[in-house]
Amino acid sequence: MVMTLEKPKLYKQPVEVAESTAKTKIHVENLNLFYGEKQALFSVNLDIKENEVTALIGPSGCGKSTFLRTLNRMNDLIDGVHVDGKIVIEGEDIYQSNDVIKLRTKVGMVFQKSNLFPMSIYDNVAYGPRMQGIKNKKVLDEIVEESLRGAAIWDEVKDRLKTSALGLSGGQQQRICIARAIAMKPDIILMDEPTSALDPISTLKVEELITQMKKDYTIVIVTHNMQQAARISDKTAFFLNGEVVEYADTNIIFSTPQDQRTEDYVTGRFG
Repeated sequence: MVMTLEKPKLYKQPVEVAESTAKTKIHVENLNLFYGEKQALFSVNLDIKENEVTALIGPSGCGKSTFLRTLNRMNDLIDGVHVDGKIVIEGEDIYQSNDVIKLRTKVGMVFQKSNLFPMSIYDNVAYGPRMQGIKNKKVLDEIVEESLRGAAIWDEVKDRLKTSALGLSGGQQQRICIARAIAMKPDIILMDEPTSALDPISTLKVEELITQMKKDYTIVIVTHNMQQAARISDKTAFFLNGEVVEYADTNIIFSTPQDQRTEDYVTGRFG
């Protein structure tokens, strides 16, 4: 049987759930994104709460990674991209500001594949602070240790800080990438499928780390792994064909979704 996915007539709000007491960290209102003439995001409306993990799920090509990259204007690097609507972070509409460097300091990013520089572990973590003008070795030492501890990898690498970061395992490299993001002292960390290239044990370590990190950071994670979303996120947004079909507490999305398409996706009927 061929299943056809009908476009919703209206953006459907989830049923009322207990309101989170957390304050809104990122307010997204009527966000549309175009690659040239082709529209990739349609009227996205989300409030992402402070010190929570928000998961973005949906089939390949649904717009979740495109949306993630709007939150620190990474899409600006692609020719022909046009964005309208609002993304407000701490009272400032980021698309009305010209200070993209400040934005990307405040909103860090961890990519699917670890993208470490071919230099030592220490120099990888210290790279961002140095680019901000910090030269004092004692200050840099403190930032590096604090960041590596924050990424739960200090004990594994403290005796080899001057060796190449590329000699580490895949899971360790990804945690160094997280440490490098932490070193910039962001408020928000975006993660684009950070465990998709990792083995199950390394994945578990990164998931445990994400759960610990939310006390200090607001985290938005794109994942294809629905079990992962269910394990680590507080709220989940389901994207389909560039729209947010449903956004609610994670336990509601996976147990009592309000939209049939959400239920079909999370139960494996498509995607």
